[in-house]
Amino acid sequence: MKIALIRERKKPADLRVALSPQQARKLEEQFPQLEIVVERSPDRIFGDEMYHNAGIELVHNANSSDVLFGIKEVPVDHLIPSKTYFFFSHTHKMQEYNRPLLRAALNNNVRLIDYECLEWPSGGRILGFGKWAGIVGVYNGMLTWGKKYQNFQLKPAHECASIEELLNELEKVVLPPIKIALTGTGRVANGALEILKHLHIREVEPRAYREEKFNEPVFTNLKNDDVYQRIDRSEWDNQHFYNNHESYESIFNPYTKQTDMLINGMYWESTLPALFRKNDTKEKGFRIRVIADITCDVEGSVPITMKATSIHHPVLGWDYRRMEECEPFLEDTIDVMAVTNLPTELPADASRDFGEVLSAEIVPLLLNDDPDGVLKNATLTQNGQLTEKYSYLKEFAYSHD
Repeated sequence: MKIALIRERKKPADLRVALSPQQARKLEEQFPQLEIVVERSPDRIFGDEMYHNAGIELVHNANSSDVLFGIKEVPVDHLIPSKTYFFFSHTHKMQEYNRPLLRAALNNNVRLIDYECLEWPSGGRILGFGKWAGIVGVYNGMLTWGKKYQNFQLKPAHECASIEELLNELEKVVLPPIKIALTGTGRVANGALEILKHLHIREVEPRAYREEKFNEPVFTNLKNDDVYQRIDRSEWDNQHFYNNHESYESIFNPYTKQTDMLINGMYWESTLPALFRKNDTKEKGFRIRVIADITCDVEGSVPITMKATSIHHPVLGWDYRRMEECEPFLEDTIDVMAVTNLPTELPADASRDFGEVLSAEIVPLLLNDDPDGVLKNATLTQNGQLTEKYSYLKEFAYSHD
């Protein structure tokens, strides 16, 4: 089997890659039947020469390969017919902007396996960059706070060569006794927790956070049942929540009156209410002034995330008096960091972490057997058809734009 690491062609080009040079070399040594090639790229964090020096063949295109590993969506005019692709397609939730990609995969007889849909037999995602989004998201939140209040200055995360340099940079952070609310319990939140704990910010329980004053910076980690409740006030049930979002309402309002910085790392779908309303931001008691919206659902769980921001222009402002988007860091702004591709700010560390799991858990399934149907269950399209699990996408894929 020949696997290709493809060039990232979505603009701006992502720096991450599915396997580092050393991981690719190790896989070839482990599996003699496997050949790995790398499409030449001027953007990848690990340069062409690094793969060449590791003994990995460089190619101008992946036409002769069986399986193609990417990261971001492949532009439709670069899909090679009848190949197996792995990448984050952002199609299985019927994301409108990628409907042409799903249709192109079907029309080109592509077997599309989405990293996001790869799950353990017992449940839970196998692969993802959520931890790194959490790490960089909190760092960028601190950078935003420092710039807004001129307490300290941090270099941009993408200028840090490694996680070690980023952690060293955080030694500059000096915070007043502010309150920080972190939402979420998944990989994003776990990455965020690493940074908050590295900064020695004390964690407090939600009730204490709402009711007490502190003479030091503190944070609380809010779970789903801290920010949502059943409309009929029935007892909380996780499974019911995941299956019946329309039966829930936000109870986040008390936290808006106690929070200085919101770090949003929660999973969100359009069937869930937002944490708060845009109109709430002009109320006298609304205290939040910096938001690190790691989840970055535009006008989603954070309704004043009016757009995704870029690595080089990471912050947008929300004028809570005029109720409109504006330049950040003004007198009457809530400043929102909403970078949509945070892990690519630490591309080497994020890629190595991703490649380690991919090597150990997914590549062997490609080369041997897939007894638990891990690959099958993550396959959206095959032989020009939607697979049974994703047949609900038929109308979405074929309806007119």
